[in-house]
Amino acid sequence: MQYRRFGKTNLNFSVFSLGTMRCLSSPKNVRQTLIQAVELGINHIETASSYGKSEEYLGEIINSELPVSRSQIHITTKIPPTADADKMRWWIDESLKRLKLDYIDCLGIHGLNTWEHFDFIKQKNGCMQAVEEAMADGRVKHIGFSSHGSLEVIIATINTGLFEFVNLHYYYFFQRNYPAIKLASLKGMGIFIISPADKGGRLYTPPPALKSLCQPFSPLELNYRFLLSDPRISTLSVGPAIPKELEEPLNFADRTEKLTIEEITIFNSLENHRDSVLGTEKCSQCYDCLPCPENINIPEVLRLRNLAIAYDMAEYGKYRYRMFENAGHWFPGMKANRCTECGDCLPRCPEKLDIPKLLEDSHNRLKGKEGRRLWG
Repeated sequence: MQYRRFGKTNLNFSVFSLGTMRCLSSPKNVRQTLIQAVELGINHIETASSYGKSEEYLGEIINSELPVSRSQIHITTKIPPTADADKMRWWIDESLKRLKLDYIDCLGIHGLNTWEHFDFIKQKNGCMQAVEEAMADGRVKHIGFSSHGSLEVIIATINTGLFEFVNLHYYYFFQRNYPAIKLASLKGMGIFIISPADKGGRLYTPPPALKSLCQPFSPLELNYRFLLSDPRISTLSVGPAIPKELEEPLNFADRTEKLTIEEITIFNSLENHRDSVLGTEKCSQCYDCLPCPENINIPEVLRLRNLAIAYDMAEYGKYRYRMFENAGHWFPGMKANRCTECGDCLPRCPEKLDIPKLLEDSHNRLKGKEGRRLWG
């Protein structure tokens, strides 16, 4: 296992961090997963107040059952943004009680996704007042934020100078947040990548076409190497449902060197294949088509279409597409069939794409079955 400094926190994190959202089937499973993770060299455990009983389960294990002392393990929990300082004070106290800890190494403002959330952290008597008090009395050591929001919101939040680390989406198949990676690094922030195997393309079950294009590597390996070869990135989330799911990701825990010529060649080949297959229908993700009057996240819809056609990643596309209209500010935007063919986006597209036609095609490819609504 390799370790990297988590930005200005000056904590040294394992390059893989244990995310606990998926291992909550039972206290026994949490215990086994945590113990195996620590034995394999992971020293950073991430949870959230919204992850079911995760904090409660961790609290039963951290101080008494792990094979290392509390001082050798770094704990991050995440709490939502709020305009109410008293509410944040109570939330911090409750997280500490559930975790049975005197202090939290890192507190993340969880899901700072909208401009309204941005306003919450800027308000004089908002949630940051309570966070600053907790840092002053030692109950919180370091503060950061996670975001599933727009690049613009992420950049603005980084530029406040309030935070020491950021958790965000950034993968080989989604590089929109590269400017945030660059800026956070320049600001000396720790950079935590959210769910690279799952949100990064469901790469633990890649389609045969993508597997073939990535030979002699696996798609998962290439994505991990894309991230781990970047020294600005501190740590990657691995979120096993059972202990055994730690094994494959941690095969790459020492692979932090620069990309090899062979790996670069495969990445170039993937791009050339995508361009050849999509031809004049490729969306280059410039985002100039936004805003859409119907609130369709056109670039994200067309990114999923790109992946489905170029790499046969239709199942991943359906998985993500189902979240539109179902996940609130965690995955905003309407489905592509909401397009009224108003033409508002057409003159703004530098590639002159027939966007309404591509949106219709995307919906037909990706609509799948409706899933459970995640957000009320």
